[in-house]
Amino acid sequence: MLQLSHRIRRENIRVRNLDVSYLAGGEGEPLVVVHGGGDGARAWLRNAKELSRHYSVYIPDLPGFGESQPMGGRFGVSEFAGFVNDFAHSLGLERFHLVGHSVGGGIALHCALSFPERVNRLVLVNSLCLGKEIALWVRFLSSPAFCKSLGETGVWVFRAVRWLAGLFYAPFKFVNPLTRVKVDIGSAITTLQGQTTVLFDRLSELVAPTLLVWGARDNIVPAMHAYAAARVIPDCRLHVFEDCGHSAYRDRSLEFSRLLAEFLGQGLPVTL
Repeated sequence: MLQLSHRIRRENIRVRNLDVSYLAGGEGEPLVVVHGGGDGARAWLRNAKELSRHYSVYIPDLPGFGESQPMGGRFGVSEFAGFVNDFAHSLGLERFHLVGHSVGGGIALHCALSFPERVNRLVLVNSLCLGKEIALWVRFLSSPAFCKSLGETGVWVFRAVRWLAGLFYAPFKFVNPLTRVKVDIGSAITTLQGQTTVLFDRLSELVAPTLLVWGARDNIVPAMHAYAAARVIPDCRLHVFEDCGHSAYRDRSLEFSRLLAEFLGQGLPVTL
């Protein structure tokens, strides 16, 4: 166990014969967070510190991300959703609140649809899988041609991607390395034509009260997906931050933590 702060620690657990690392801390109702495809659990560390005041927070590094062992073979949203369910089961959680960002939102949504008896409340932040549209540079990274080039002429491809990201004003940074697992999951849910794993037609099946959080300036997944989904999900609340991009939870962490605590039933003062 590694103590990251006086409230958050890093622990390890076996899930599906995989060594999985996760952040944990706090007391109260269990809250599981699924990070996005650009980074691991540490991206949520600041939010975790605050949310741990009111909840037992668990944020796994998905297989192949952060410090967690990768799964063998190719996999997509459904396989990751099964992993999240198994992760919660391994922790002894019968029911839990579930939060997901970006591709993690698509994973959380699939988990809530596949295991409705496990999810108390669902929060999707700038989520994938709600519509077909997605940024061109993401489609490029997910294309079969790029995946093949990754193992052959990676240096030149990375230079091209860096140029392409700048050309289309994408909020993309090469701070985190572009790994095989990131490319694999991208190619599993996206083509040059757009997102292929779209769960919009199943949104009416959701039984968990749902909160959609978006940034109006999201240049990766358009906010119109959130507005359309909010009209279909049976018990849904929508909040759009006008001055935010794709990572609203991080860009407006104070307001986001307050919003989340209120929605999950702990409308208590939040200080960061």
